Amino acid sequence: MNPTSNPTEVDPQEASAALAQTAIADEFGCFSDWTERYQYLIDLGRKLPEFPEALRSEETKVHGCQSQVWLAASGDAARVEFRAISDSSIVSGLIALLLRVYSGRSAAEILETQPTFIEAIGLSKHLSPTRSNGLAAMLATIQRHAAGLAG
Repeated sequence: MNPTSNPTEVDPQEASAALAQTAIADEFGCFSDWTERYQYLIDLGRKLPEFPEALRSEETKVHGCQSQVWLAASGDAARVEFRAISDSSIVSGLIALLLRVYSGRSAAEILETQPTFIEAIGLSKHLSPTRSNGLAAMLATIQRHAAGLAG
């Protein structure tokens, strides 16, 4: 990180959203069962950057989630940064996956990227209906922010 960068911004681990999704699928493929995968999700959620209390507002709250979720966006069409947090350990892990795929990307890349990792790792079959709805709400919020910047 260079000294002039914002310490709350996280550079994407992979060069593109597609590579991030492939890496996520590879990582989850290393686990033999869903108990291990859920533990990995929880561990990922614990590593989320701090989310300032000032950003926990009605404007950043994601509606449609059973858990409390706040998601804030910043940047411009060339690079959209997302920060998010939840009061649920598993949802925080889902947030970590979404941020890995979408944060730090251009608005165009975000809008073009379907979340194929959800099927690839079997999440769609192992999330409760309320968590699936929450995941869809978070994805819709990310897409909405990107669409607003893309113009």
